[in-house]
Amino acid sequence: MSCTIIVGGFFGDEGKGKIVAHVAHQDRPSIISRGGVGPNAGHTVRIGEKAYGVRMVPSGFVYPEATLMIGSGVLVDPRVFLREVDLLGARDRTFVDGRCGIIEEDHIARDKGSQHLREKIGSTGTGCGPANADRVLRTSRQAKDVPELADFITDVAEDVNCALDKGETVLLEGTQGFGISLYFGTYPYVTSKDTSASQIAADNGVGPTRIDDVIVVFKAYPTRVGEGPFSTEMSVERSHELGIEEFGTVTHRQRRIGTWDGKMAHYSAMINGCTQAAITGIDRIDPACFGATDYDRLTGKAKDFIAQAEEDIGKPVTLISTGPEMSQIIDLRGEL
Repeated sequence: MSCTIIVGGFFGDEGKGKIVAHVAHQDRPSIISRGGVGPNAGHTVRIGEKAYGVRMVPSGFVYPEATLMIGSGVLVDPRVFLREVDLLGARDRTFVDGRCGIIEEDHIARDKGSQHLREKIGSTGTGCGPANADRVLRTSRQAKDVPELADFITDVAEDVNCALDKGETVLLEGTQGFGISLYFGTYPYVTSKDTSASQIAADNGVGPTRIDDVIVVFKAYPTRVGEGPFSTEMSVERSHELGIEEFGTVTHRQRRIGTWDGKMAHYSAMINGCTQAAITGIDRIDPACFGATDYDRLTGKAKDFIAQAEEDIGKPVTLISTGPEMSQIIDLRGEL
């Protein structure tokens, strides 16, 4: 039995999708279940020349043997969900907890129509904030109330816990990043709920004593989309000099680029209960590391960066991404 949570340690866009995909192929979970907010978060997974951007279906879909689930804490937009399961050919193995909150067209209209959310907060306009507000007020529909979702409804908490009881491996996938947690992030420039590992466990109905590992994903050069404080942000000119230019999966807005933030990494690791860390974008610290799959192929500059990151985080860095493709990774978990 093994239950692992994977979450983002900075402001989102850390490359969690790739880490989830890699861990899924290596650990072969029977269930991959998603927690988090809803379709306001996008994950991109690259396999060869093909890139997949998903907003509702767990990014672990690339591991074909796993059953895919969306936990009860997540908001579901039926239109986005149905489009993705068909696009990915995952209709027969994807399930939604009947207690998930539903995003209506009205929620999207309210999100986009709010000057506060649109201009000050920098909302994605996907309806999540208003939908969560209605959920708190107990006026929103649940997934079990939507006929179009009838074939996908299950009790995710029961399914996940039963799998763990049988000694199976389960992967719980987080969304967004620690820095935009409603409780711990840069309020008010945050998302509409917590994004920490404990919340991802709760979203899926998994008690804290059942969690074996928490992998927190950090980006060598952190990024942030939208408004809000970003203490290590560099100028656009500097990021272009470094060859770094990124755009959000959901909004397609240009991401703000920063340098490594050791203080934030330490605090994030503490709150998330990090047991091991993943670092993505090491090839941007030193392009000579691009595509490396063996630690010995990393340059001294890259190894020094990893050593500093481990000191800041306080836990070992066991996964090192060396490029965007799923196979471009160094996995040191077996050496723990």
